[in-house]
Amino acid sequence: MSSKAGKNITKARKAVESRPYLLQDAVPLLQKVKFAKFDETVEITLRLGVDPKHADQMVRGTVVLPHGLGKSKRVLVIASGEKVREAEQAGADIVGGEDMVEKIQKENWTDFDAVVATPDMMKSVGRLGKVLGPRGLMPNPKTGTVTFDIARAVQEVKAGKVEFRTDKTALVHVPVGKMSFAADKLVDNATTVITSVVRAKPAVAKGKYIKGATLSSTMGPGISIDTTPMEVAGKA
Repeated sequence: MSSKAGKNITKARKAVESRPYLLQDAVPLLQKVKFAKFDETVEITLRLGVDPKHADQMVRGTVVLPHGLGKSKRVLVIASGEKVREAEQAGADIVGGEDMVEKIQKENWTDFDAVVATPDMMKSVGRLGKVLGPRGLMPNPKTGTVTFDIARAVQEVKAGKVEFRTDKTALVHVPVGKMSFAADKLVDNATTVITSVVRAKPAVAKGKYIKGATLSSTMGPGISIDTTPMEVAGKA
């Protein structure tokens, strides 16, 4: 890190008090202390009171952000028969069948942001676990990306559907937009994510569920968030 970048982040961190902020106060503060020269991604990170080593405490799901992510995702659809045409009409960027499976397998090709597959193609797609799995691109029925309703799946991904899941340290990282978004849009997106994670609370999880929440940007400081209002809304 250059000394200038170091000074910038130090200055930005000094502007943030070490206390939880309400989301509607945290977003404008994050935008105010911005110093990066590019349009940073804004992310919410939640620390959950679960043990991800137990399958029944794994938290995962998908949520469509009301204001999208600020960029349209490149969607690959792996399908056969009439579903190929359906995918093209729905606005998929790349459509194919076994040829796509082969290209990914042989060339390690991943020039796309999301993959949707029809259930009949999963026998072939299953072979791509080593390439797609580590990148979080593997189609999954739980996230709505293995389906015969191709048009809906493509439209949801394009509209800003994001996936959330706990990592091995019980953290959930979810992008909620770009720094250039209007503050109220970032607040809406982040609120939607937090409420969805609250609703996905495993029945076996005991004690405090959301142990901490941080709003941050690619280069900016982390701002602690008071999630109480969203927790109440999520339980309602």
